Amino acid sequence: MNADDLARRIVVRHREAGYLRLELPAEVCHVAALAAIESALRQVTGVYRINTYGVQRRLVVWYDAHTGDLTAVARALKACLATLPAAGTDAPAAVPQFGEQARRILNQAQEKLDQLRKPTAPAGSLQARLQPVLASALTEKAITNFFNDLVAFYLIKVHWELISKRWLQDPVKYANAWLTVFYLVFLLIRYRKSIAKPVPIASPEPATES
Repeated sequence: MNADDLARRIVVRHREAGYLRLELPAEVCHVAALAAIESALRQVTGVYRINTYGVQRRLVVWYDAHTGDLTAVARALKACLATLPAAGTDAPAAVPQFGEQARRILNQAQEKLDQLRKPTAPAGSLQARLQPVLASALTEKAITNFFNDLVAFYLIKVHWELISKRWLQDPVKYANAWLTVFYLVFLLIRYRKSIAKPVPIASPEPATES
């Protein structure tokens, strides 16, 4: 494939500050080539999200307009065209192999969790005293809470540049983004309240007649 010919056949379908949508030639819309394009564009400063759609021959790039540059994205895309793998280098057999390996890992992890939940230590030992704490930390509820917090911190990390350089500086312009943030925080707090255990209230002892 000739890189210059491929570059001329790339069509800009939509472009605005921080957003670019392209139509790619059919020759580069197989899995290996799209993965190489995505890997190359992720090296460009300011690019924080990339979506590729092989069937629709579409490439969508989000970048920070303050730290990124559309010209740099175009240069990186053109530079990687000359080194794209040819069609037929994909490995479809790796999909079921990966699925089988993932199932095996999940089964092993489930067995380990079951072993940790079971009290196997001698009574009175330190391990026996820590066993209830460990068992409560490995419940489905505790694991769900942990991953909810992890996703929340990940979203903050990914959008931190947007929050600090755009949303905070012009909150009225980005009111929709702030409404989304407040709504997600509201859902998280409501979920935490719904799973909180009610504190039992001791009933007063009946008075005894002397």
